[in-house]
Order: sequence, then C-alpha cells, then structure tokens
Amino acid sequence: MKNSNNRRWWVLGALALCLLTVGLDLTVLNLALPTLATELHATNGQLQWFADSYNLVLAASLLPAGLLGDRYGRKKMLLLALLLFGAASAACAFAGSAEGLIAGRAVLGLGAAFLMPLSMSIIPVLFTEEERPKAIGIWTMANALGIPLGPIVGGWLLNHYWWGSVFLINIPIIVIALIAVSVLLPESKSATRPKVDFIGVLASSLGLVGVTYGVIEAGERGWDDSMTLVSIIAGAAVLVGFILWERRARHPLIDLSLFRSSGFTWGSILATLVSFAMFGLLFVTPQFFQAVEGADSFGTGLRLLPIMGGLLIGAKVSERLKSRVGTGVTITLGFALLAIGLAVGANTGIDSGYGFVAAWISVIGLGLGFALPAAMDAAMGALSAERSGIGSALIMALRQVGGTIGVAMLGTVLSHGYRDKLKVDELQLPADVAEAAQRSVSAGVAAAHGIESTALLHSVRSAFVHGMDVMLWVCGGVAALGIVLTLVFLPQRAQGRRQAGSDPTTLGSEQGAAR
Repeated sequence: MKNSNNRRWWVLGALALCLLTVGLDLTVLNLALPTLATELHATNGQLQWFADSYNLVLAASLLPAGLLGDRYGRKKMLLLALLLFGAASAACAFAGSAEGLIAGRAVLGLGAAFLMPLSMSIIPVLFTEEERPKAIGIWTMANALGIPLGPIVGGWLLNHYWWGSVFLINIPIIVIALIAVSVLLPESKSATRPKVDFIGVLASSLGLVGVTYGVIEAGERGWDDSMTLVSIIAGAAVLVGFILWERRARHPLIDLSLFRSSGFTWGSILATLVSFAMFGLLFVTPQFFQAVEGADSFGTGLRLLPIMGGLLIGAKVSERLKSRVGTGVTITLGFALLAIGLAVGANTGIDSGYGFVAAWISVIGLGLGFALPAAMDAAMGALSAERSGIGSALIMALRQVGGTIGVAMLGTVLSHGYRDKLKVDELQLPADVAEAAQRSVSAGVAAAHGIESTALLHSVRSAFVHGMDVMLWVCGGVAALGIVLTLVFLPQRAQGRRQAGSDPTTLGSEQGAAR
C-alpha cells in the first residue's frame, strides 16, 4: 500500500515538472524576442504570432482534450501530450524561419492543451478527498513557478548559448515524465465511453478562438477597433450557441449539470478571478523592474521570486487551515490578502525601493497561495473520476480566457494611465521621439537614452508608475469582489459530489468497466 501511495506522488511530481516547462515557455519567449527578430528576420507581426499561435491553439483544444482523455484513456492522452510537447520543443529550437517557429509554437500549444487539464484530471482519480488539497497545491505551484523561472533560466541560457536552448531545456524534463507516466500511472477512462460531440467540439473551439483572438487584438489595436469587436462578439455568440446546443444534445461535450454544484461553479469563477489578478500582476511587474528599476531579464526573474515564495507558504498554510475553518473562509482570507497587497502596491512611487515592492508582492503571493488552490479544490470536489477530464478542461478554459481578458483589459488601463500622465508636449521633443515615448514604457526609456534626456526618462518612468498604480487599484477591486462572491455564494465547507470511481481504491473497477 505504501508503494502504491509513493507511486501516485511520483507521477504527480513528474507531471508537475512538465507544468513547470509550460509556465516557463510563457515567459521565456518574451525574453528571446529581440534575438529572434534578428536571427529569424521576423517582422513585428510575426513576433506577435509567436505568442498568439500558442494561445489560440491552446484555447481551441482544451475542451476536446478533456473529452478525449475521458473517452480513450487519460494515460494514453497524457503520453501523446508529452510526445507532442517534446517534439514541438525540438521543432521550435531548430526552426530556421519565423514561419517554422510559429508552426512549432502552435503544436506546443496543442501539447499544453492536453497536458494541463489531463494532468489535473488524474487528481480526483488517484487521490482521496483528504489528499486532494495537497495534490492540487502541488499542481498549482508547479503551474505558477515556471513564470518567474522563465526570465532566470532563459536569461542565463541566452547569455551562454544560442536561442534554441530555451526550448531544448524542455526535452529532458519531458523524457523523465514519459518514463514516470508509462511505468507508474495506471490507465483510467470513463466507463460510459462518452461519444464525441463534433458540433460541440467545433462550436466551443471556434467560440474560444474568436474571443481569445479578439481580446489579444484589443491589447494591440484598442477596444474600439472594428475587427476586435467583431471577433469578440462573434466568438461570444458562438459560445452562447454552444451552450444552447449542449442543453439539447444527446451526448454533450460538457456536463452542464456540473454547474448545479455551487462548489464547481463558484470555485471555477473564483479561480478565474484570481487568475485575472495574477496575470495582470505578472504583466506589469517585469516592466516596472526593467524600465523603472533598470534590471535586466535575469534580475527581473530574481525580483519576482517573493511572489512565488509567498505562494509556496500560502499554499502550505491554507492546506491545513482549510481542514479547520473550511474552504470559504480560506478563500476569503486569500482574497483579503490579495486586496491588501494590491492596495499597498498601488501606492508605489518612482522612488520606492525594492524592499517596499518585495513586501507587497510577497503579500500578494501569500494571497494567491491561500485563494487559488482552495478555489481549484472547491471546483474539483464536484468532479467524479468518470468526467474528470472534461471537467478539468472546463476549469482550465475558464481560467485561460479569464487570464487573457485580464491581461488585455488591465493592459488597456495601464496604457491609458501611462499616456494621460506622460507630458511629451511640455518637453518639446522631436515628433519621432514623442511617438516612441507614447508607444510603451520600454520604447520611452530607449528614446530617452537615445537623446540623453533625463527629463524625458523621469517623465516616462513617472507616467508608467502612475499607470501601474491605477491598474493595481483595479486588480484590488477584483480581489474585493472575490471576497463578496465567496461570502455570498460559496459554502463555507464546499461539498463535492464525489461519486463511485473517484476514490483510488475503486480505480480497478472503473478500468474493468472501461474495458
């Protein structure tokens, strides 16, 4: 029995390493963009598609990936995902053109779309209800730790090796995971063999792509751009049609009855709100460290570590706290810490030292550690082993779209705050310098250094800090909303409807039925 317990945790550990590479790939690409622009002769549009191709394929594939895991076996689909992710990493590393890298990133997104929900879907299958919070805490931390590690690891690799090394680093980790999953993970699938809802798959994919693409473009073109609005409205309309279809389909892609569980519904919504605030924070703080404090990419990654330290401590403490005071109280405390940290951060000034910044981002990390694993656990508690794949994919789809919308909306708030405060007219700058300064804080700092203007540099940095503070107030408002929603809608002790087959001891019978 002890060996069986150890095997389950070793499998989760191997999959956590893979999730680390997924998070790392999200940030390491931004670090390599200047190099890729010269080495691959990439245009600005192609640089944007290096990220967008990954995000769009990820959004389109999450729900079908969960269904395929439930139908054909989660172990089989996990192995396929790992192979795809490894092959795509190698293709990206050795891409000889911008088009080749875009294609490689798209396949990488497909691998991640299977890897993320299916790695989460094994938790209700392998772990008991008592073990589940700890397992989800490990999964959540692995998903988040890769983000600051991207600049640290990527900065070191780019300083010592060629740009392809930032993708090749995934391969040894994937090999370890392939061995662990092959040897240690038992196969599991839904005993009912769910049929493929092709209309649902097509509608959900098109709807999620439309909304995601529109939100991405909103960050570049503005929310009043006609193409942006058409994409978002069309995507939303398709998603509404998808939900209506699912209500009458004989074999629906998603089980809408899951939303009858307050734990699943509000756990998913609250996890999405946490992702909204977290993605916004991770969007703005690297720019602050580089443009205002003058840190390089490696130093930026190091400066982000207090967020992860707070998250690690928060997740450990909340795991014990939740068993004593309940899920609702734990999540409420998490959102309260988030709100406090964000409110303090919104008072950051251009002369604030790193000690002040490290303090408030540590509090935010602590809040993330309290709120995110507990919210995910509340949602996962409603999933039986029968439908853990599609249920996990649904949670991940909500978080992915919520995070993407969060970055776009908060980026717009940041841009407006920055441009409102930036007084380029008063400095009597050349037209090209003024245009560069208004484009972004990085371009503004480069322009100020180019003409050796301390006045412009101070104006650019002050304007960015003002925009960041406004954005952090908005994030704090989202955290305050999370407190209210948790207290009103989420049971203090979320009751999951764990059905037969969700306990590891019943796994054998589930497999037998599946065969």
